[in-house]
Amino acid sequence: MLSYLIKNITVINEGISSVKDVLISNGRIEKIASQINTRQAIEEINGEGKHLLPGAIDDQVHFREPGLTHKATIYSESRAAVAGGVTSFMEMPNTLPPVFTQDLLEDKYRIAEASSLANYSFYMGTSNDNAEEALATNKKKKDVCGIKIFMGSSTGGLLVDNYLALDRIFRDSEVLIATHCEDEKIIKANLGNLKAARQMERQAHAAEDPEQPLLFPQDHPLIRDENACFESSLAAIQFAKKYNSRLHILHISTEKELQLFSNLLPLEQKRITAEVCVHHLHFTSDDYATLGNKIKCNPAIKAPHHREALWQALLDNRLDVIATDHAPHAWAEKDTIYEKAHAGLPLVQHSLLMMLHYAKMGRITVEKVAEKMSHAVAACFQVEDRGYIREGYYADLVIADLNARTTVSKENILYKCGWSPLEETVAGSEVPGLPARKAAADRRQPGREAFSAPAAITHTFVNGRLVYGNGRWDESVKGMRLRFRR
Repeated sequence: MLSYLIKNITVINEGISSVKDVLISNGRIEKIASQINTRQAIEEINGEGKHLLPGAIDDQVHFREPGLTHKATIYSESRAAVAGGVTSFMEMPNTLPPVFTQDLLEDKYRIAEASSLANYSFYMGTSNDNAEEALATNKKKKDVCGIKIFMGSSTGGLLVDNYLALDRIFRDSEVLIATHCEDEKIIKANLGNLKAARQMERQAHAAEDPEQPLLFPQDHPLIRDENACFESSLAAIQFAKKYNSRLHILHISTEKELQLFSNLLPLEQKRITAEVCVHHLHFTSDDYATLGNKIKCNPAIKAPHHREALWQALLDNRLDVIATDHAPHAWAEKDTIYEKAHAGLPLVQHSLLMMLHYAKMGRITVEKVAEKMSHAVAACFQVEDRGYIREGYYADLVIADLNARTTVSKENILYKCGWSPLEETVAGSEVPGLPARKAAADRRQPGREAFSAPAAITHTFVNGRLVYGNGRWDESVKGMRLRFRR
Protein backbone atom coordinates (compact mmCIF):
# COMPACT_ATOMS: atom_id res chain seq x y z
CA MET A 1 0.00 0.00 0.00
CA LEU A 2 1.27 3.48 -0.88
CA SER A 3 2.51 5.60 2.02
CA TYR A 4 1.74 9.31 2.37
CA LEU A 5 3.49 12.12 4.17
CA ILE A 6 1.35 15.18 4.87
CA LYS A 7 3.63 18.13 5.58
CA ASN A 8 3.05 21.31 7.59
CA ILE A 9 -0.67 20.83 8.19
CA THR A 10 -2.76 22.11 11.10
CA VAL A 11 -3.83 18.96 12.91
CA ILE A 12 -7.18 19.21 14.72
CA ASN A 13 -7.34 16.54 17.40
CA GLU A 14 -8.61 16.17 20.96
CA GLY A 15 -9.15 19.87 21.51
CA ILE A 16 -5.77 20.98 20.19
CA SER A 17 -4.71 22.60 16.91
CA SER A 18 -1.01 22.32 16.02
CA VAL A 19 1.08 22.32 12.85
CA LYS A 20 2.54 18.86 12.31
CA ASP A 21 3.73 16.34 9.77
CA VAL A 22 1.72 13.12 9.56
CA LEU A 23 3.04 9.88 8.09
CA ILE A 24 0.51 7.31 6.83
CA SER A 25 1.72 3.77 6.22
CA ASN A 26 0.07 0.34 5.95
CA GLY A 27 -3.37 1.86 6.39
CA ARG A 28 -2.59 3.51 9.71
CA ILE A 29 -1.10 6.67 11.15
CA GLU A 30 2.53 5.71 11.66
CA LYS A 31 3.91 8.96 13.04
CA ILE A 32 2.87 12.48 14.04
CA ALA A 33 5.70 14.96 14.66
CA SER A 34 6.80 18.54 14.13
CA GLN A 35 8.99 17.33 11.30
CA ILE A 36 9.21 13.93 9.63
CA ASN A 37 11.87 12.91 7.15
CA THR A 38 11.70 9.44 5.65
CA ARG A 39 13.38 7.40 2.96
CA GLN A 40 10.24 5.37 2.36
CA ALA A 41 8.62 5.44 -1.06
CA ILE A 42 5.91 7.96 -0.30
CA GLU A 43 3.56 10.46 -1.86
CA GLU A 44 4.04 13.82 -0.22
CA ILE A 45 1.16 16.24 0.24
CA ASN A 46 1.73 19.88 1.08
CA GLY A 47 -0.71 20.71 3.87
CA GLU A 48 0.42 24.29 4.43
CA GLY A 49 -2.55 26.53 5.16
CA LYS A 50 -4.93 23.55 5.42
CA HIS A 51 -6.46 21.58 8.31
CA LEU A 52 -6.33 17.85 8.99
CA LEU A 53 -9.36 16.42 10.80
CA PRO A 54 -10.27 12.87 11.77
CA GLY A 55 -12.76 11.46 9.30
CA ALA A 56 -16.34 12.04 10.42
CA ILE A 57 -18.27 9.03 11.70
CA ASP A 58 -21.99 9.36 10.94
CA ASP A 59 -24.00 7.23 13.35
CA GLN A 60 -27.29 7.56 11.48
CA VAL A 61 -27.77 7.20 7.74
CA HIS A 62 -30.28 5.57 5.41
CA PHE A 63 -28.55 4.29 2.28
CA ARG A 64 -31.69 2.42 1.09
CA GLU A 65 -30.11 -0.83 -0.08
CA PRO A 66 -31.53 -3.42 -0.51
CA GLY A 67 -34.96 -2.86 -1.98
CA LEU A 68 -35.12 0.93 -2.33
CA THR A 69 -32.27 1.47 -4.75
CA HIS A 70 -34.21 3.94 -6.89
CA LYS A 71 -33.50 6.37 -4.02
CA ALA A 72 -29.90 5.46 -3.20
CA THR A 73 -27.37 2.65 -2.99
CA ILE A 74 -24.61 1.89 -0.53
CA TYR A 75 -22.12 2.69 -3.29
CA SER A 76 -23.65 6.02 -4.34
CA GLU A 77 -24.17 7.37 -0.83
CA SER A 78 -20.85 6.14 0.56
CA ARG A 79 -19.19 7.93 -2.36
CA ALA A 80 -21.05 11.13 -1.47
CA ALA A 81 -20.05 10.62 2.17
CA VAL A 82 -16.35 10.29 1.33
CA ALA A 83 -16.45 13.42 -0.83
CA GLY A 84 -17.83 15.23 2.21
CA GLY A 85 -15.26 13.93 4.68
CA VAL A 86 -17.38 11.17 6.23
CA THR A 87 -15.18 8.07 6.39
CA SER A 88 -17.46 5.73 8.39
CA PHE A 89 -21.21 5.30 8.68
CA MET A 90 -23.79 3.32 10.66
CA GLU A 91 -26.85 2.50 8.59
CA MET A 92 -30.47 1.97 9.58
CA PRO A 93 -32.61 -1.18 9.20
CA ASN A 94 -35.64 0.29 7.39
CA THR A 95 -34.68 -1.09 3.99
CA LEU A 96 -36.77 -3.55 1.97
CA PRO A 97 -37.12 -6.09 3.44
CA PRO A 98 -36.58 -4.60 6.90
CA VAL A 99 -33.61 -6.04 8.78
CA PHE A 100 -35.52 -8.23 11.23
CA THR A 101 -33.24 -11.30 11.05
CA GLN A 102 -29.54 -11.93 11.48
CA ASP A 103 -29.39 -13.35 7.94
CA LEU A 104 -30.82 -10.13 6.48
CA LEU A 105 -28.33 -8.14 8.55
CA GLU A 106 -25.44 -10.13 7.10
CA ASP A 107 -26.83 -9.60 3.59
CA LYS A 108 -26.28 -5.86 4.04
CA TYR A 109 -22.72 -6.43 5.17
CA ARG A 110 -22.08 -8.44 2.02
CA ILE A 111 -23.39 -5.59 -0.15
CA ALA A 112 -21.19 -3.08 1.68
CA GLU A 113 -18.12 -5.30 1.46
CA ALA A 114 -18.47 -5.28 -2.32
CA SER A 115 -19.44 -1.66 -2.86
CA SER A 116 -18.90 0.78 0.04
CA LEU A 117 -16.09 3.31 -0.31
CA ALA A 118 -16.41 4.22 3.39
CA ASN A 119 -16.19 2.03 6.49
CA TYR A 120 -19.54 0.67 7.62
CA SER A 121 -21.74 -0.90 10.24
CA PHE A 122 -25.46 -1.70 10.29
CA TYR A 123 -28.08 -1.64 13.02
CA MET A 124 -30.20 -4.67 13.76
CA GLY A 125 -33.90 -3.82 13.36
CA THR A 126 -36.70 -4.50 15.83
CA SER A 127 -40.40 -5.19 15.48
CA ASN A 128 -43.18 -6.05 17.90
CA ASP A 129 -42.41 -9.75 17.49
CA ASN A 130 -38.70 -10.30 16.70
CA ALA A 131 -37.14 -9.84 20.14
CA GLU A 132 -35.30 -13.19 20.07
CA GLU A 133 -33.70 -12.41 16.72
CA ALA A 134 -32.87 -8.83 17.65
CA LEU A 135 -31.28 -9.84 20.94
CA ALA A 136 -28.98 -12.26 19.11
CA THR A 137 -27.05 -9.04 18.45
CA ASN A 138 -25.08 -9.33 21.69
CA LYS A 139 -21.66 -8.51 23.09
CA LYS A 140 -20.10 -11.26 21.00
CA LYS A 141 -21.11 -9.29 17.89
CA LYS A 142 -18.19 -6.90 17.98
CA ASP A 143 -18.85 -5.69 14.45
CA VAL A 144 -22.51 -4.58 14.76
CA CYS A 145 -23.10 -1.04 16.06
CA GLY A 146 -26.32 -1.73 17.93
CA ILE A 147 -30.07 -2.34 17.91
CA LYS A 148 -32.49 0.22 16.45
CA ILE A 149 -36.00 0.81 17.80
CA PHE A 150 -38.50 3.04 16.01
CA MET A 151 -40.62 4.28 18.91
CA GLY A 152 -42.34 6.52 16.37
CA SER A 153 -43.20 5.52 12.81
CA SER A 154 -41.14 6.94 9.97
CA THR A 155 -40.16 5.88 6.46
CA GLY A 156 -40.43 2.10 6.29
CA GLY A 157 -43.11 1.70 8.97
CA LEU A 158 -40.98 -0.14 11.57
CA LEU A 159 -42.97 1.12 14.56
CA VAL A 160 -42.47 -0.81 17.81
CA ASP A 161 -45.36 0.11 20.11
CA ASN A 162 -45.89 -3.08 22.09
CA TYR A 163 -44.94 -2.40 25.73
CA LEU A 164 -43.90 -6.00 26.38
CA ALA A 165 -41.62 -6.05 23.33
CA LEU A 166 -39.99 -2.76 24.37
CA ASP A 167 -39.58 -3.96 27.94
CA ARG A 168 -37.93 -7.20 26.79
CA ILE A 169 -35.44 -5.47 24.50
CA PHE A 170 -34.44 -2.84 27.08
CA ARG A 171 -34.14 -5.52 29.74
CA ASP A 172 -32.03 -8.00 27.80
CA SER A 173 -30.01 -6.05 25.23
CA GLU A 174 -26.26 -6.36 25.80
CA VAL A 175 -25.48 -3.70 23.19
CA LEU A 176 -26.38 -0.08 22.54
CA ILE A 177 -30.03 0.63 21.78
CA ALA A 178 -30.64 3.54 19.41
CA THR A 179 -34.15 4.99 19.36
CA HIS A 180 -36.25 7.19 17.11
CA CYS A 181 -38.53 8.83 19.68
CA GLU A 182 -41.91 10.29 18.67
CA ASP A 183 -45.17 9.33 20.35
CA GLU A 184 -47.47 7.84 17.72
CA LYS A 185 -50.69 8.51 19.64
CA ILE A 186 -49.89 12.21 20.01
CA ILE A 187 -48.98 12.48 16.32
CA LYS A 188 -52.24 10.85 15.24
CA ALA A 189 -54.28 13.05 17.57
CA ASN A 190 -52.56 16.20 16.30
CA LEU A 191 -53.14 15.13 12.71
CA GLY A 192 -56.81 14.40 13.29
CA ASN A 193 -57.43 17.65 15.17
CA LEU A 194 -55.72 19.77 12.54
CA LYS A 195 -57.59 18.11 9.69
CA ALA A 196 -60.91 18.58 11.47
CA ALA A 197 -60.15 22.27 12.06
CA ARG A 198 -59.24 22.78 8.40
CA GLN A 199 -62.40 21.00 7.27
CA MET A 200 -64.45 23.40 9.40
CA GLU A 201 -62.58 26.36 7.89
CA ARG A 202 -63.27 25.05 4.41
CA GLN A 203 -66.97 24.64 5.14
CA ALA A 204 -67.07 28.22 6.41
CA HIS A 205 -65.54 29.42 3.13
CA ALA A 206 -67.47 27.42 0.59
CA ALA A 207 -66.02 29.39 -2.30
CA GLU A 208 -62.56 27.86 -1.77
CA ASP A 209 -61.44 25.14 -4.16
CA PRO A 210 -62.31 21.80 -2.52
CA GLU A 211 -59.46 20.16 -4.45
CA GLN A 212 -56.87 22.14 -2.50
CA PRO A 213 -55.02 20.05 0.11
CA LEU A 214 -55.92 20.46 3.75
CA LEU A 215 -52.37 20.28 5.05
CA PHE A 216 -49.09 21.91 4.03
CA PRO A 217 -45.38 21.53 4.87
CA GLN A 218 -45.62 24.28 7.50
CA ASP A 219 -47.99 21.99 9.42
CA HIS A 220 -45.37 19.28 9.91
CA PRO A 221 -44.00 20.63 13.23
CA LEU A 222 -47.57 21.12 14.47
CA ILE A 223 -48.37 17.45 13.82
CA ARG A 224 -45.05 16.00 15.00
CA ASP A 225 -44.78 18.48 17.81
CA GLU A 226 -42.63 19.04 20.89
CA ASN A 227 -44.84 16.92 23.13
CA ALA A 228 -44.70 13.93 20.77
CA CYS A 229 -40.92 14.01 20.95
CA PHE A 230 -40.68 14.63 24.68
CA GLU A 231 -43.12 11.94 25.79
CA SER A 232 -41.45 9.29 23.65
CA SER A 233 -37.91 10.25 24.72
CA LEU A 234 -39.06 10.23 28.34
CA ALA A 235 -40.51 6.74 27.91
CA ALA A 236 -37.26 5.45 26.37
CA ILE A 237 -35.25 6.92 29.24
CA GLN A 238 -37.59 5.37 31.81
CA PHE A 239 -37.06 1.94 30.23
CA ALA A 240 -33.29 2.49 30.14
CA LYS A 241 -33.10 3.60 33.77
CA LYS A 242 -35.24 0.64 34.85
CA TYR A 243 -32.70 -1.81 33.42
CA ASN A 244 -29.52 0.31 33.20
CA SER A 245 -29.64 -0.14 29.42
CA ARG A 246 -27.18 1.60 27.12
CA LEU A 247 -29.52 4.05 25.35
CA HIS A 248 -28.69 6.47 22.54
CA ILE A 249 -31.57 8.75 21.48
CA LEU A 250 -31.31 9.92 17.89
CA HIS A 251 -32.08 13.31 16.30
CA ILE A 252 -33.17 15.38 19.30
CA SER A 253 -35.16 18.30 17.91
CA THR A 254 -36.83 20.15 20.80
CA GLU A 255 -35.91 22.39 23.69
CA LYS A 256 -38.15 20.44 26.05
CA GLU A 257 -36.27 17.17 25.53
CA LEU A 258 -32.98 18.74 26.59
CA GLN A 259 -33.97 18.61 30.26
CA LEU A 260 -33.72 14.82 29.97
CA PHE A 261 -29.95 14.84 29.33
CA SER A 262 -26.94 15.58 31.50
CA ASN A 263 -23.44 16.92 31.04
CA LEU A 264 -22.29 16.02 34.56
CA LEU A 265 -20.47 12.82 33.51
CA PRO A 266 -17.74 12.27 30.93
CA LEU A 267 -19.17 10.77 27.74
CA GLU A 268 -17.46 7.42 28.34
CA GLN A 269 -19.38 7.05 31.62
CA LYS A 270 -22.82 7.98 30.31
CA ARG A 271 -25.45 5.24 29.94
CA ILE A 272 -27.85 7.61 28.17
CA THR A 273 -26.57 9.73 25.28
CA ALA A 274 -28.12 11.95 22.65
CA GLU A 275 -27.55 12.93 19.04
CA VAL A 276 -28.37 16.13 17.19
CA CYS A 277 -28.56 16.34 13.40
CA VAL A 278 -27.16 19.05 11.17
CA HIS A 279 -30.55 19.99 9.70
CA HIS A 280 -31.99 20.73 13.14
CA LEU A 281 -29.00 23.01 13.75
CA HIS A 282 -29.37 24.71 10.36
CA PHE A 283 -33.03 25.06 9.40
CA THR A 284 -36.09 26.27 11.31
CA SER A 285 -39.84 26.23 10.67
CA ASP A 286 -39.43 29.61 8.96
CA ASP A 287 -37.78 27.76 6.06
CA TYR A 288 -40.88 25.77 5.08
CA ALA A 289 -42.11 28.87 3.22
CA THR A 290 -39.34 28.56 0.63
CA LEU A 291 -38.25 24.93 0.91
CA GLY A 292 -41.57 23.16 1.51
CA ASN A 293 -41.31 19.38 1.44
CA LYS A 294 -37.56 19.55 0.80
CA ILE A 295 -37.13 19.86 4.56
CA LYS A 296 -39.97 17.56 5.60
CA CYS A 297 -38.34 15.02 7.92
CA ASN A 298 -39.08 13.06 11.08
CA PRO A 299 -38.79 14.41 13.70
CA ALA A 300 -39.81 17.72 12.21
CA ILE A 301 -37.70 20.84 11.88
CA LYS A 302 -39.30 23.16 14.42
CA ALA A 303 -39.50 26.82 15.52
CA PRO A 304 -36.32 28.94 15.82
CA HIS A 305 -36.15 28.78 19.63
CA HIS A 306 -35.67 25.02 19.41
CA ARG A 307 -32.66 25.46 17.13
CA GLU A 308 -31.09 27.94 19.53
CA ALA A 309 -31.61 25.56 22.46
CA LEU A 310 -30.05 22.69 20.50
CA TRP A 311 -26.95 24.76 19.78
CA GLN A 312 -26.56 25.60 23.45
CA ALA A 313 -26.96 21.96 24.50
CA LEU A 314 -24.45 20.86 21.87
CA LEU A 315 -21.85 23.30 23.15
CA ASP A 316 -22.38 22.41 26.81
CA ASN A 317 -22.29 18.63 26.08
CA ARG A 318 -25.86 17.67 26.90
CA LEU A 319 -25.97 16.64 23.24
CA ASP A 320 -23.11 14.26 22.57
CA VAL A 321 -22.74 13.75 18.82
CA ILE A 322 -23.61 15.34 15.48
CA ALA A 323 -25.03 13.19 12.66
CA THR A 324 -27.13 13.60 9.52
CA ASP A 325 -30.01 11.10 9.46
CA HIS A 326 -29.19 11.17 5.73
CA ALA A 327 -32.45 10.01 4.13
CA PRO A 328 -32.65 10.45 0.34
CA HIS A 329 -35.83 10.16 -1.70
CA ALA A 330 -36.43 10.40 -5.42
CA TRP A 331 -37.55 13.89 -6.38
CA ALA A 332 -40.98 12.60 -7.48
CA GLU A 333 -41.49 11.37 -3.91
CA LYS A 334 -40.90 14.89 -2.61
CA ASP A 335 -42.49 16.97 -5.36
CA THR A 336 -46.09 16.31 -4.38
CA ILE A 337 -48.65 17.44 -1.83
CA TYR A 338 -47.57 17.43 1.81
CA GLU A 339 -49.40 14.32 2.98
CA LYS A 340 -47.95 12.18 0.18
CA ALA A 341 -44.42 13.59 0.34
CA HIS A 342 -41.84 11.26 1.87
CA ALA A 343 -40.02 12.45 5.00
CA GLY A 344 -36.25 12.75 4.94
CA LEU A 345 -33.48 14.75 3.31
CA PRO A 346 -30.01 13.94 1.91
CA LEU A 347 -27.14 15.52 3.84
CA VAL A 348 -24.12 13.21 4.23
CA GLN A 349 -22.04 14.92 1.53
CA HIS A 350 -22.43 18.33 3.17
CA SER A 351 -22.62 17.77 6.94
CA LEU A 352 -18.96 18.48 7.71
CA LEU A 353 -19.01 21.50 5.41
CA MET A 354 -22.09 22.80 7.23
CA MET A 355 -20.34 22.56 10.58
CA LEU A 356 -17.14 24.15 9.24
CA HIS A 357 -19.36 26.97 7.99
CA TYR A 358 -20.58 27.52 11.55
CA ALA A 359 -16.99 27.31 12.79
CA LYS A 360 -15.99 30.10 10.44
CA MET A 361 -18.99 32.09 11.72
CA GLY A 362 -17.69 31.67 15.28
CA ARG A 363 -20.62 29.63 16.52
CA ILE A 364 -18.50 26.54 17.24
CA THR A 365 -14.77 25.85 17.12
CA VAL A 366 -13.15 23.54 14.59
CA GLU A 367 -11.87 21.51 17.54
CA LYS A 368 -15.46 21.07 18.78
CA VAL A 369 -16.57 20.00 15.29
CA ALA A 370 -13.94 17.25 15.34
CA GLU A 371 -15.05 16.25 18.82
CA LYS A 372 -18.75 15.97 18.01
CA MET A 373 -18.44 14.40 14.56
CA SER A 374 -15.51 12.05 15.21
CA HIS A 375 -14.11 11.68 18.74
CA ALA A 376 -17.45 11.55 20.54
CA VAL A 377 -19.01 9.13 18.07
CA ALA A 378 -16.05 6.78 18.49
CA ALA A 379 -16.35 7.06 22.28
CA CYS A 380 -20.13 6.71 22.33
CA PHE A 381 -20.11 3.50 20.26
CA GLN A 382 -16.69 2.26 21.42
CA VAL A 383 -15.41 2.20 17.84
CA GLU A 384 -12.06 0.46 17.62
CA ASP A 385 -9.02 2.50 16.47
CA ARG A 386 -10.93 5.27 14.70
CA GLY A 387 -12.23 8.76 15.35
CA TYR A 388 -8.93 10.32 16.46
CA ILE A 389 -5.64 11.37 14.88
CA ARG A 390 -3.41 9.09 16.95
CA GLU A 391 -0.36 7.02 16.09
CA GLY A 392 -1.45 3.44 15.45
CA TYR A 393 -5.03 4.36 14.58
CA TYR A 394 -6.53 3.77 11.13
CA ALA A 395 -5.74 6.66 8.82
CA ASP A 396 -9.32 7.88 8.32
CA LEU A 397 -8.42 11.50 7.67
CA VAL A 398 -9.80 14.59 5.98
CA ILE A 399 -7.95 17.60 4.63
CA ALA A 400 -10.06 20.77 4.62
CA ASP A 401 -9.16 24.09 3.06
CA LEU A 402 -10.80 26.79 5.18
CA ASN A 403 -9.75 29.46 2.69
CA ALA A 404 -11.74 27.93 -0.16
CA ARG A 405 -15.49 27.90 -0.81
CA THR A 406 -17.97 25.18 -1.74
CA THR A 407 -21.38 26.09 -3.16
CA VAL A 408 -23.97 23.31 -3.37
CA SER A 409 -25.31 22.87 -6.88
CA LYS A 410 -26.79 20.21 -9.16
CA GLU A 411 -23.38 19.89 -10.79
CA ASN A 412 -21.57 18.76 -7.62
CA ILE A 413 -24.28 16.79 -5.78
CA LEU A 414 -23.30 13.10 -5.67
CA TYR A 415 -26.46 11.68 -4.07
CA LYS A 416 -28.27 9.27 -6.37
CA CYS A 417 -31.48 11.24 -5.81
CA GLY A 418 -29.77 14.25 -7.42
CA TRP A 419 -31.05 17.01 -5.16
CA SER A 420 -30.27 18.70 -1.84
CA PRO A 421 -32.22 21.05 0.44
CA LEU A 422 -29.08 23.21 0.36
CA GLU A 423 -29.12 23.93 -3.37
CA GLU A 424 -30.52 27.12 -4.79
CA THR A 425 -34.27 27.64 -4.83
CA VAL A 426 -34.80 29.85 -7.87
CA ALA A 427 -37.16 32.82 -7.59
CA GLY A 428 -40.27 32.05 -9.63
CA SER A 429 -40.12 28.28 -9.16
CA GLU A 430 -42.91 26.23 -7.66
CA VAL A 431 -42.34 25.25 -4.05
CA PRO A 432 -43.32 21.58 -3.70
CA GLY A 433 -46.31 20.89 -1.52
CA LEU A 434 -47.52 24.47 -1.07
CA PRO A 435 -51.04 25.42 -2.09
CA ALA A 436 -51.31 27.34 -5.35
CA ARG A 437 -52.14 30.66 -3.72
CA LYS A 438 -49.15 30.37 -1.37
CA ALA A 439 -46.80 29.35 -4.20
CA ALA A 440 -48.00 32.33 -6.20
CA ALA A 441 -47.21 34.65 -3.31
CA ASP A 442 -43.76 33.11 -2.99
CA ARG A 443 -43.08 33.75 -6.69
CA ARG A 444 -43.20 37.45 -5.93
CA GLN A 445 -40.46 37.11 -3.32
CA PRO A 446 -36.70 36.63 -3.76
CA GLY A 447 -35.53 33.02 -4.02
CA ARG A 448 -33.37 31.34 -1.41
CA GLU A 449 -29.69 31.32 -2.27
CA ALA A 450 -27.72 28.08 -2.40
CA PHE A 451 -25.71 27.12 0.66
CA SER A 452 -22.10 28.19 0.26
CA ALA A 453 -19.57 26.98 2.83
CA PRO A 454 -16.33 28.91 3.43
CA ALA A 455 -14.41 25.62 3.20
CA ALA A 456 -13.68 22.72 0.87
CA ILE A 457 -12.88 19.07 1.45
CA THR A 458 -9.80 18.48 -0.69
CA HIS A 459 -8.66 14.99 0.39
CA THR A 460 -10.29 12.05 2.16
CA PHE A 461 -8.29 9.04 3.33
CA VAL A 462 -10.08 5.81 4.26
CA ASN A 463 -7.91 3.19 5.95
CA GLY A 464 -4.81 4.96 4.73
CA ARG A 465 -5.85 5.07 1.08
CA LEU A 466 -6.48 8.38 -0.64
CA VAL A 467 -9.97 7.59 -1.92
CA TYR A 468 -10.80 11.19 -2.83
CA GLY A 469 -8.25 13.85 -3.66
CA ASN A 470 -8.84 17.14 -5.46
CA GLY A 471 -11.77 15.68 -7.37
CA ARG A 472 -10.02 12.43 -8.30
CA TRP A 473 -11.18 9.03 -7.09
CA ASP A 474 -9.50 5.75 -6.21
CA GLU A 475 -12.28 3.20 -5.88
CA SER A 476 -10.06 0.14 -6.22
CA VAL A 477 -10.28 -0.81 -2.53
CA LYS A 478 -13.47 -0.77 -0.48
CA GLY A 479 -14.07 0.31 3.12
CA MET A 480 -13.89 -1.98 6.15
CA ARG A 481 -16.43 -3.33 8.60
CA LEU A 482 -16.25 -1.31 11.81
CA ARG A 483 -15.38 -3.10 15.03
CA PHE A 484 -16.42 -2.13 18.54
CA ARG A 485 -14.68 -2.59 21.88
CA ARG A 486 -17.20 -4.33 24.16
